[in-house]
Amino acid sequence: MPATRLPCLKALVPVLCLGLAGISSAQSLPKVSAGAAAAATQGKSLPSPAQTPTISVPRVNAPTMPRMGYARYPWKTDIVATVFWVGEQPTENNPTPNDKSSWDTEWVKNFGGYDDPDPAKRGPNFCPLGFTPGLNPFYIALPYNDCLDYNSHKSEASRVIPWFKEKFTRSGKSVLRGQWVAIRYGNQVCYAQWEDCGPFLTDDHEYVFGSARPRNSSNNGAGIDISPAVRDYLGLRSMSRCDWRFVDVSEVPPGPWRNLGANNHFVRAQQQQRVQDAQSTLSRLQELRRLRDQYFQQNGAGQFQNR
Repeated sequence: MPATRLPCLKALVPVLCLGLAGISSAQSLPKVSAGAAAAATQGKSLPSPAQTPTISVPRVNAPTMPRMGYARYPWKTDIVATVFWVGEQPTENNPTPNDKSSWDTEWVKNFGGYDDPDPAKRGPNFCPLGFTPGLNPFYIALPYNDCLDYNSHKSEASRVIPWFKEKFTRSGKSVLRGQWVAIRYGNQVCYAQWEDCGPFLTDDHEYVFGSARPRNSSNNGAGIDISPAVRDYLGLRSMSRCDWRFVDVSEVPPGPWRNLGANNHFVRAQQQQRVQDAQSTLSRLQELRRLRDQYFQQNGAGQFQNR
């Protein structure tokens, strides 16, 4: 019964046409709020932009505060920490260069450059001056590698790594890379991702996943390498003693460790949310176009042009 719907559809036409007026000339996808779509379908007018400022708040598919109760990974306490960095060259005390990591043959390139540890060459955002890191600048190394090569895992890996079954995708692809770790020094706690293996050893699973002390005897028995960003956030020096433990993504609170990096769970979640928001906006615009076209097909363009 088209005649009974005509008053309602007439009321919709101005809103539908206004909502679609800029589609052909827009260079980028316009932002349409949920309120705009609701008002359009109800025939209501919207307040002016000056009355309703738009605030863009990124959404992350993870809780923003750590769990305060049960934690399944215990603290490793009184562990000597040494500082290392992407692009570090070999020295007498550290014979292994860090242009590559245990899991990334192009670590410097993917990071975006040299992660200069010199405090005078670092910015207030815990990053090196001159470029924005492509990977999370909050990273650490622990003395265990789960992979023998790019095609196979160590025989004990599935037995000693608590989350092995949960994260395993194929043989030779590490289930450790990117794992979040909390590092505590005094009253400060910093969060970082596991991105390399060391110091010195790559097979000390009794310490990393068990209750043993670090097997390494060099550098005062160092048991964790930390990046310059972790060092600066905590205010510790190389060879200081700290505590650390593994944490789930849901335990990582807001902080500078959530801001950067293609390997960062929170950055990826924000990117995925932006894609979903864009797709949702496009769907709403397509629905407005469909309603407009439906009206014109049922009533003719003259009904609107003669108003």
